Amino acid sequence: MGINLQKGQRINLTKDNPGLKKTMVGLGWDPVQQSHKGLLGGLFGGKQAQVDCDASVIMLDENDKLKGKENMVYFGNLKSKCGSVQHMGDNLTGDGDGDDEQIMVDLSAIPKNIAKLVFVVNIYAAVQRKQHFGMIQNAFIRLVNITDNKEMLRFNLTEEYSGKTGLFVAEIYRNGGEWKFTAVGEADASSGLGEMVKKYQ
Repeated sequence: MGINLQKGQRINLTKDNPGLKKTMVGLGWDPVQQSHKGLLGGLFGGKQAQVDCDASVIMLDENDKLKGKENMVYFGNLKSKCGSVQHMGDNLTGDGDGDDEQIMVDLSAIPKNIAKLVFVVNIYAAVQRKQHFGMIQNAFIRLVNITDNKEMLRFNLTEEYSGKTGLFVAEIYRNGGEWKFTAVGEADASSGLGEMVKKYQ
């Protein structure tokens, strides 16, 4: 079992996992049960809201700047130009147990000009659908060492993010030749990924 992190906590991935190269970043969430009004509501209970959350990675240089769209990995660009970060595909509902979306990261293949990976989640078409993070629960991010398939760490996002449509979940960054992980968990009211990346331009 990996380490359970709290918001703001940091961990040295390289020191705690010698030889670490390939990792799987899993992100998950569940739709909140919505009250179902009507004649059959009493019989069938609540229904789940279909909330399409999208996990993305923003690859930054040492000045926390995004240099080109090719350094963004999301449902519209599943693999970074360098090949070190690969998104395994979009989950449209959040239904089911375990990871809803998975991103493969080869730390050994990340170019020298990339100093930080920012993992974000936003709700697709949140404004049009009148949806926000108060409509999902049990959100988490976890890191798995591909070599032995063991979970290294997990960060459960337990705060109330009602009214927010974007989430800066975590960061993996270089520090003196080592890779470190920060549990961020900061909410954002941006309307989409395009808005969220503006802070890095």
